[in-house]
Amino acid sequence: MKFFELVPPGTNIDFIGKWKICVFISSAIILISLVAALPQVRGVKLGLDFAGGVEMLVRFQSGVKADEGMIRSAVTGAGAKDPAVVHFSEGEGQDYLVRFQSETTGEKGELVDAIRDALSQKVGPVAIQRVDFVGPRVGKELRRDGLLAVGVACIFILIYIAFRFSTRFAPGAVIALFHDIVITAGVFVLLGREFDLTVLAALLAILGYSLNDTIIVYDRIRENMAVHTKHDLAALLNLSVNQTLSRTLLTSGATMLAVLALLFLGGEVIRPFAMAMVIGIFVGTYSSIYIAAPTLLVLEERYGSEKKKTAAAKSGAKGGPKTARA
Repeated sequence: MKFFELVPPGTNIDFIGKWKICVFISSAIILISLVAALPQVRGVKLGLDFAGGVEMLVRFQSGVKADEGMIRSAVTGAGAKDPAVVHFSEGEGQDYLVRFQSETTGEKGELVDAIRDALSQKVGPVAIQRVDFVGPRVGKELRRDGLLAVGVACIFILIYIAFRFSTRFAPGAVIALFHDIVITAGVFVLLGREFDLTVLAALLAILGYSLNDTIIVYDRIRENMAVHTKHDLAALLNLSVNQTLSRTLLTSGATMLAVLALLFLGGEVIRPFAMAMVIGIFVGTYSSIYIAAPTLLVLEERYGSEKKKTAAAKSGAKGGPKTARA
């Protein structure tokens, strides 16, 4: 249907011709992200899930005039270091999530009591609905398991691409996934946003989304390789990207609309997940065109030509001139 064709048939945008510029820009962003993640520069701001600490759900009566600034000031005055306050819900009562880091269990218990008293005095009558403690050891285990989950996902993706297509396609897909994860995480580092299990879940979702987008492009490349055997590889890759461009934009656009709704209407609790997904969808769409496909081009030009020369030499040796018998 023409309604679903955002890109007219026969479109020939030279994506592959600009791959060097795009790779340079991506490399610069990745380098800036990695440097910013160093503790000496900016460092990674870990959430309570990974660093350990206390998460409290407090409720004020509907008549109490409470806001995040007042609550943060009261919690800081009670002795909590760098507390994070999130407005959770409205209705019969006003719920807020209060998060802060603390070293020992004893300190945590004392701080909770001090925070309750400070909130009652400076804000209004308050009820503690829930208190969750995350120790440093548990946070370390979650951090390790999270990194392991991302690593295992990348390994299985590499195996899947190798079996679905061939080994020459796999490096491009993995490099594109690495590109997407590092840039998404780098934006969080540069903005000073916290990393927690919600953001980790978004990164794993980005892996799946980016892989799906890359597979769409790779599948068309494989089909065109079988049909257009005499085409120049760069021209063939460009043809494939242009042919899948409409589908790529429709998929990305529809997903982006849903995620933007979460970002602006979903509330503070879901906002980190939605923010990571918005970045990941944009970067994942970009990488399937400007990272995955050009990587295949570079590998084929570097190693594919050598294999062809070797095969031609072997066939020439086998089919060489034979001496006639007298």
